[in-house]
Amino acid sequence: MAVAIAAAAGGAVAVVVADSTGWLARSRTVLARDTLASEGLREIVVSKPVLAGTFRPAHIYAQRSSGVVTISSEFGGPQAQGIATEIGSGFVVSLGGAVLTAAHVITQQDQHGAVAAKAVFVTFPDGDRVRAKIVGWDLVDDVGVLTIDPDAHILEPIPLGDSRRLSVGEPVAAIGSPLGDPNALTVGVISALQRVIPSLITSSDLLDTIQIDAPIAHGNSGGPILNTRGEAIGIAAQTQVGPNGGFDGVGYAVPIHVAQHSLNQLLSTGHVLYAWAGVSAEDLTPAIAKQFGYAAEHGALVDGIALGGPASAAGVRPGHKNVTFLDQQITVGGDAVVAVDGIPVTDANDLARIVAEDLRPGEYARLAIVRGRQHLALRVQLGSRSYEQR
Repeated sequence: MAVAIAAAAGGAVAVVVADSTGWLARSRTVLARDTLASEGLREIVVSKPVLAGTFRPAHIYAQRSSGVVTISSEFGGPQAQGIATEIGSGFVVSLGGAVLTAAHVITQQDQHGAVAAKAVFVTFPDGDRVRAKIVGWDLVDDVGVLTIDPDAHILEPIPLGDSRRLSVGEPVAAIGSPLGDPNALTVGVISALQRVIPSLITSSDLLDTIQIDAPIAHGNSGGPILNTRGEAIGIAAQTQVGPNGGFDGVGYAVPIHVAQHSLNQLLSTGHVLYAWAGVSAEDLTPAIAKQFGYAAEHGALVDGIALGGPASAAGVRPGHKNVTFLDQQITVGGDAVVAVDGIPVTDANDLARIVAEDLRPGEYARLAIVRGRQHLALRVQLGSRSYEQR
């Protein structure tokens, strides 16, 4: 399946690794690319970890639930069939009143794209309800940002953790409003990382999602997924629905480092820009490489490029021959990207992920290319694109 390359990325600071036998955690500091500056984010309270090392869900709930809110989004109006209300979750991330949620909680889709809710209300755990303003949303990564008057209610921001160095098996806690019931806690573990799932609001996929087995339901969307330290490492996005319509043991969250990129830009400018390479790609595997003469066993086969786009201008060649191999349709005869700026590319999703997390519009990227048996290096100046909002 071809993957369109677009970018959205962010920063991260702390790492938590769980011990599988004792639910213990340790932390260290890592360096990451700075995110865009934001006045709103400067007001974030970086609190101390709530745990000394043991996974204590009750303690996490006691310390963090006050920062989780229920979001009611109203759609429609006098010219429609009536007002429909969508229920979701969100969490406060700054003393200035910034609230993170999922884009699909505060928007609906029509033939023209995303349409914002006509009114949004935030309800705190104590039952107090305030009106919220939509700052914007990121359709690519399903991230929405609201602001509320910081004087309207006491705010207790949830600190943001690191989602770049998570491990399968780490315990997590989810707090949200499943089925509209506020402030429910569920716990589980990280089941898998870097999952690619269909988006609820666009025709493309959500990349790099975190798979969890903590039960979540409709209404959890937009709520925080918390690590052992009580830090948000993800935003609840979707659940796998079972054959009877219930939770099937599989939920997905947008990593917080991805959400931070959207948050920063939305607070700063009201919209999100994405780096754009102008290519689509599919997986290069050892069997394909052997059969069709590629001098690399893994990479991203370029199966299409945008005419006049960055990759086209740099001389990247797309495949031109559609074949059936091992019962799969693939496009061969073009270039395969095997690294970007020295970072190995193992498949098409890897290429999309590297662009999303490490590159910015206007930057130059060095693509390591395999063209048959040749090894080449091409310098691509990335373009930009944004999704219009209304």
